[in-house]
Amino acid sequence: MQTRSLLIIWHSRTGASKALAEAAHKGADGDAILMSAEDVQPKDILAASGYLFICPENLATMSGCMKEMFDRCYYPVLGRIEGRAYATIIAAGSDGEGAQRQIDRIAKGWRLKRVADHVIVNTDAQTPEAILAPKLLESRNLSKAKALGEAFAEGLRHGIF
Repeated sequence: MQTRSLLIIWHSRTGASKALAEAAHKGADGDAILMSAEDVQPKDILAASGYLFICPENLATMSGCMKEMFDRCYYPVLGRIEGRAYATIIAAGSDGEGAQRQIDRIAKGWRLKRVADHVIVNTDAQTPEAILAPKLLESRNLSKAKALGEAFAEGLRHGIF
């Protein structure tokens, strides 16, 4: 059976999204590549079979660094990754839906196929101090990310998606 690669692309300011990405990577058990959005290039996207996008929601949108990765990579891979699998995890202070919608719109343009329900981890950070503070996530949230990484990598490994 041919191994298909999962690319986990993440951005984090306060540690929540990074912790979620690391948990997903651990769940994938060696069948994933973990990359900061700052480092992702079109060649990395072309080399992968599926994508797990993990970022915070900032001011009701995806983080600027994640958006910049999409801006940098969108056109060089357009028309070349259609039908590939994707999923998302958003770390949010309250809602997360704005960032989620943005990523889904970009994925639709790339003609990607969502293979798992989105995961939004609500940190309940509502004050400037809480929003800017480093985040420690509950184990149940890290477990969700780990399970998603495991299921995604397994699905790619077995050619399910």
